[in-house]
Amino acid sequence: MTIFTRIIKGEIPSYKVAEDERFYAFLDINPLVKGHTLVIPKLPEPEADYIFDLDDQLLADMMVFAKMVAKGIKQATGCKRVGVAVLGMEVNHVHIHLIPLKKETDMLFSNPKLQLPSDEMCSIANSIAETIENPA
Repeated sequence: MTIFTRIIKGEIPSYKVAEDERFYAFLDINPLVKGHTLVIPKLPEPEADYIFDLDDQLLADMMVFAKMVAKGIKQATGCKRVGVAVLGMEVNHVHIHLIPLKKETDMLFSNPKLQLPSDEMCSIANSIAETIENPA
């Protein structure tokens, strides 16, 4: 069982941004920038670890869910764009990175990761969740 499955099951805490029956979005605990969010599918075990192994409908629905989350991130953070990355090398569970961008270099995974206090992470997550629930 991956750490992401344990997060979905509530065994490990996370900073939830959005959730429905099939997908879960939460802040990356080692973000590149404030608002860096992960979108994961709620998969039966064993978890798929390569996004292009998902069936077409699940992949399409995941991207639509990610789009909704990205709109919330953009509104909450005031970024210019939200970058999308699919790496999948660090956790063997399909996931999409949504990264608020003010400049292209904000998305370099070689950049130092931020260490934000819990109260700031909660504030960011709540701000994004509120914009998803109540878009402008």
